[in-house]
Amino acid sequence: MKEHKGIKRSLIERLNSGPVICAEGFLFEIEKRGYMASGEFVPMVSLDHPEALENLHRDFQHAGSDIVEAFTYNGHREKMRVIGKEGLLEPLNRAALKIAKKVATNPIEGTEPNLMAGNINNSNIWKENDSKTHLEVEKMFSEMIGWAVDEGADMLIGETFYYAKEAWKALEVMKKTGLPCVLTVSPMGENIMRDGISVVDTCKELEQLGADVVGLNCFRGPETMMPFLKKIRKAVKCHVGALPVPLRTTKKHPTFFNLPDSHGCKSHDGSHNRSYYAFPLCSLNNAGCWKSCICHGSRG
Repeated sequence: MKEHKGIKRSLIERLNSGPVICAEGFLFEIEKRGYMASGEFVPMVSLDHPEALENLHRDFQHAGSDIVEAFTYNGHREKMRVIGKEGLLEPLNRAALKIAKKVATNPIEGTEPNLMAGNINNSNIWKENDSKTHLEVEKMFSEMIGWAVDEGADMLIGETFYYAKEAWKALEVMKKTGLPCVLTVSPMGENIMRDGISVVDTCKELEQLGADVVGLNCFRGPETMMPFLKKIRKAVKCHVGALPVPLRTTKKHPTFFNLPDSHGCKSHDGSHNRSYYAFPLCSLNNAGCWKSCICHGSRG
């Protein structure tokens, strides 16, 4: 955007003037490139192969992303504890944030500087009626958000929540920083949040709690994400974000976890369906998705 060359507008300033693009999919891209173990999905790449992560950020930047999101997805204390590397938690997070900041502050010549986003996601330990897990999750979120602020994040993204109340807790922690906050949820195949709250009501409450952008991310392709987005757009006044996976999910198979393995794969053990790689969207499908999002007022 040449008219803003050298001027870094805030997230809200950009959204008020048009759509903002945020590239995601780090986990699967890094895995496909051989820098992450399938199953664990912990972003050790920021420490083990920082050049690979920087290159991926630059690929996304070249493709048009306005935001450089730090790859700290699944880089939380619980995941690190599971793989016996809890001592590397802070170094991993800070390394990922520094790499993202480096890329964001070095945009493609003639373009507006990128925004750098700190990131938190679902904890995998949240239990609906267990206050002990709620406190532990809050502590996990707080330390990660603190590191993001230290490393100069311009905004914060909380994503892939399938418990509404965990998403609300994440936003509570994020709002304490004063930075713009994006919260996106990811309902499973039941098409409702795991604590029984509707997707639309979850987003309405997120707006009331102060989220600048609400919406959906991951799990669903355009066909099964768009119906929710239309309802959310009608229900909230804030900006709406959409980050679908580029896969052909359907009403019968609403998330990539539900996609059938009909291609003779014999390695699937039932713990995690890997057949989604056989259901990619073509570029025309993707283009149609974004045109429809813009038509219905989604900006992120």
